[in-house]
Amino acid sequence: MAGIDETLPFTPVSIAVMTVSDTRTEKDDKSGTLLANMLQEHGHILADQAIIRDDIAKIQSKVKDWVSDKSIDVIITTGGTGFTGRDVTPEAVRPLFHKEIDGFSALFHQISFEKVGTSTCQSRACGGLIEDTFIFCVPGSPGACKDAWHGILKFQLDSRHKPCNFVEIMPRLMEHKA
Repeated sequence: MAGIDETLPFTPVSIAVMTVSDTRTEKDDKSGTLLANMLQEHGHILADQAIIRDDIAKIQSKVKDWVSDKSIDVIITTGGTGFTGRDVTPEAVRPLFHKEIDGFSALFHQISFEKVGTSTCQSRACGGLIEDTFIFCVPGSPGACKDAWHGILKFQLDSRHKPCNFVEIMPRLMEHKA
């Protein structure tokens, strides 16, 4: 049966949160703040938080900085996953993936469909691995951030989740690189 095994110890992971936006500031960044609060309430470590403009080079630069910081296990981005001319998060992040986590996108859309119906097709949410760092790109709305966190990430980033979770495989992500 899938779920949290409360008899096991919880292992916090270090997570960086990036809001991708040309218009948000620290004062009105609802989605980035929400993600930071949810992950900390669950017992994880907020490693860093940033607001980055909708610019491929700037997004890639910050992602690469965080990936090179070996204390950061996970990056969650919010914003820039739509279809407007400014929405470039997938274009910035996907070329950096060593492996794509197709199931994240599929599951996100399944959960999102239950809330917003066919409007979920307007999101290009995605997930992947860059070296040994997980990265998940979710839409910029607080509702989408809640769906991604409560429906997927809260469980997959919990070391007690069974039958499996991302945390338990973290030590093995670079095993062929050694």
